[in-house]
Amino acid sequence: MVRFHRAGLRRRDLSPDGGRCEADALSDPRDPSGYSETDLISLGFISSPKLASLVDNTRPVAEIALDGFDAIVVAGGQAPMFNYARAEALQRIFVAFHEAGKVAAALCHGTALLRYARRADGSLLVADKTVTGFANIEEDFADNATWEMGALERGKHLMPWRIEDELKAIGANYVQAGLWRAFAVRDGNLITGQQNFSGAETARAVCEALGG
Repeated sequence: MVRFHRAGLRRRDLSPDGGRCEADALSDPRDPSGYSETDLISLGFISSPKLASLVDNTRPVAEIALDGFDAIVVAGGQAPMFNYARAEALQRIFVAFHEAGKVAAALCHGTALLRYARRADGSLLVADKTVTGFANIEEDFADNATWEMGALERGKHLMPWRIEDELKAIGANYVQAGLWRAFAVRDGNLITGQQNFSGAETARAVCEALGG
């Protein structure tokens, strides 16, 4: 049986030590801004005491056992852009999966991890690798949407930095398929998906890499 570990949540306050995940206004589907009002998955978790307890009591990254899984998939959302710089345990385990020849995948803003992931010798994991991730044109679209709805002051940005720019800056071969186009790319056992509409393509690439 193929086993996966999925890491990452749509929350800005996510501790690598586990515990409660706190949603910011733009991540909470109940917020008056309406920015995430169509996020029925998060709303379902909030509405179910059993599922909500999973969000309130997340397990620490340190509990991920390399020998226990065939792949790691780092999900997106807004949190990675704020938290993954200090998520050293997640950086290490992601690199460990890749270096062990196992599938290491990241999707949407989860690809923010690739800005920080380094091998034991200090070299960047994605240098000279072909990858994708949330594109500049999609960041522009998201910024404009929040300005128009009044959820964010015009001129301010949702994200503190941009994946496309930073991955190019560290030597990755960044590619993308256009605004909100479903897209994933595989480079060896490293798989990346462009944004939230690329889940199926990313999953398909993971399964193919595992021989499925």
